[in-house]
Amino acid sequence: MSDWLIYSIGFLAQILFSSRLIVQWITSERQKRVMTPSLFWVLSLIASFLLFIYGYLRNDFAIMLGQTLTYFIYIRNLQLQKQWVKIHWGFRWFLLLFPSAVVIYYFNNNIIDTDLLFRNEAIPFWLLWLGIISQLVFTLRFVYQWLYSEYRKTSSLPMGFWLLSLTGSLLILIYAIKRLDPVLFVGHLLGSVIYIRNLILLHKQNARDI
Repeated sequence: MSDWLIYSIGFLAQILFSSRLIVQWITSERQKRVMTPSLFWVLSLIASFLLFIYGYLRNDFAIMLGQTLTYFIYIRNLQLQKQWVKIHWGFRWFLLLFPSAVVIYYFNNNIIDTDLLFRNEAIPFWLLWLGIISQLVFTLRFVYQWLYSEYRKTSSLPMGFWLLSLTGSLLILIYAIKRLDPVLFVGHLLGSVIYIRNLILLHKQNARDI
């Protein structure tokens, strides 16, 4: 597959990721408090689906790992907001099974894909680990958000989510610069600005509630 098509898939995913943040940002600015509209999770799921494919085509384990860990948390938030059942059942099953099908194919297609993932000359071992750690920190935000939402029985984005988002995003920016990956760089540069703004909004919101 040509590089321009691979990058197009990646940039489309980042556009959707950025769009979800803009939607969430505008909604929060209007309400003067941090909000979580359902569209945030819908765009997250579609973008994660596309970025997983991008990571697969780039032989980038760090990207694939990050998207796999958050993919099902997006689905769970749609379930909490009663939006998942509104999607056609056939498409729901496709979304649920797709990541597993790709992983099974990856390791059963007569190609030594583990070498492509873990011994890729384009990604030095230290850089691979930087990418993995960055994605794990970035992913922890949704693990934290998921546990927080399950406890509260409602989908919400607490302070810890935005702190982990900013930390993970800055680490991924470093990875993107070293990896020469314009898709990750553009997406997380914009994301960092919005994460900072949400932290400011939350700080003001908490000050009002005291």
